[in-house]
Amino acid sequence: MTQRGSGHVTRRAAFLRGYLDCAPFILIVAPYSMMFGVVAREAGLDVVQVMAMSVLVIAGASQFTALALLQDNAPVFVALLGALVVNLRMAMYSAALVPHLGHARFGVRALMAYLMVDQAFAVAVRTYEDRPEMMPGEKVAYYFGCMMLICPFWYGFTFLGAVVGQAIPPSYSLDFAVPVCFIALTAPLLRSGPHVLAAFVAGIASLLFAWVPWSLGLVIAALLGLVAGAQAELFLRRQKPETEA
Repeated sequence: MTQRGSGHVTRRAAFLRGYLDCAPFILIVAPYSMMFGVVAREAGLDVVQVMAMSVLVIAGASQFTALALLQDNAPVFVALLGALVVNLRMAMYSAALVPHLGHARFGVRALMAYLMVDQAFAVAVRTYEDRPEMMPGEKVAYYFGCMMLICPFWYGFTFLGAVVGQAIPPSYSLDFAVPVCFIALTAPLLRSGPHVLAAFVAGIASLLFAWVPWSLGLVIAALLGLVAGAQAELFLRRQKPETEA
């Protein structure tokens, strides 16, 4: 087999490996995306709006944040701002992926950015660190294998939830589902001290700034949480060399 043919087979195997490595997350993605469709219908969005939001954003935490703000009668720009603040973590994800995927063409990297989700990012980064021998082409193929499994399920179950949501009588209010789903999505992400501190600061700040009009207190709380978490990370990094010394 030629080197080019061998490389093609290797990339195909990397794509399949990424696809299979992310398969367990379907157990999480399917119910949450379906719940988003149901809750979005409850919030007043039609099926087209629900699908447009899900396809354009592809981020459960940000989508539920925007819905919560809209249900609180916040202006659309405030809902968008809140979703953007929650989604700022994607900038950190992108920075972590640059050493592994920065060599790809601009169009490919743009598609990677669009497809990025929390679970697939975590799987891809860990694999890159555990398998430093992976070639650049394999890393790109593995990344797309991870992402290509998650996104179709997110779209499909969002649509299913939106259709099911149409059949739910208005008397069966699902307002409680937004905070419950948001907590369920974010709680597993609290894997370190800075993460917990950021969540704690954001939670306290959201109560202190609950009086701010248009639910802007949530945006303020999110920013304060990000600052607290970032400062905690910097503090721990500065202390680590001293501990090792």
